[in-house]
Amino acid sequence: MTSLRFDDLAQYSDTLHARSGEAVTVRFAEPRDAEELQNYYRSLSAGSRYNRFHGAMSELPKSVLDHFVHVGRGDAFTVVASVEVDGFETIIGEARYAFHAEDLSVEFGLSIDDRWQGHGIGAALLKNLECRAASLGASSMYGDTLRSNSAMIAVARKSGFAFGRHPDDWKLVRLEKEINAAPKHIPCASWWLAAETRQLAAA
Repeated sequence: MTSLRFDDLAQYSDTLHARSGEAVTVRFAEPRDAEELQNYYRSLSAGSRYNRFHGAMSELPKSVLDHFVHVGRGDAFTVVASVEVDGFETIIGEARYAFHAEDLSVEFGLSIDDRWQGHGIGAALLKNLECRAASLGASSMYGDTLRSNSAMIAVARKSGFAFGRHPDDWKLVRLEKEINAAPKHIPCASWWLAAETRQLAAA
């Protein structure tokens, strides 16, 4: 199990920026987000949902949605990316990642609202996930995408991921990256908090 504390999820929030400079908040999903997160998935185009879940799906089953909004179960986490629209927080992207202690890896998947694709948010979110993975002690991260998902493949290539065969499904490409960069060069709140915890433990 990870050593993250879930009594104050807001402390793990980060601010990223779209290519236009617009601020995008990335934070852990919470139970209060269930309805809006479900609405987000429903609003994705059929193609975007297919790319995200590798199959036809109109919405998340309630049991899956429940896991998505309770971070830390089985060392799995969901973050939402949001912007402020007319004074209201609006989800424009999400990512799910899980820490595998047996090989110190983090598995991930993500999606961006169709209207916000092409604004650099996917690349920024990937970089943020790399930092979050490092804060968990991961030495590598990986995800799977459809061979036909050219947008995700392009973003992953620019982000330094290598490409390999999926062990079980020929329709999928495995995206893999070793975490070599010092997390301080990929700033995120999760790394700062993890570093503080290690310093306190050492003292």
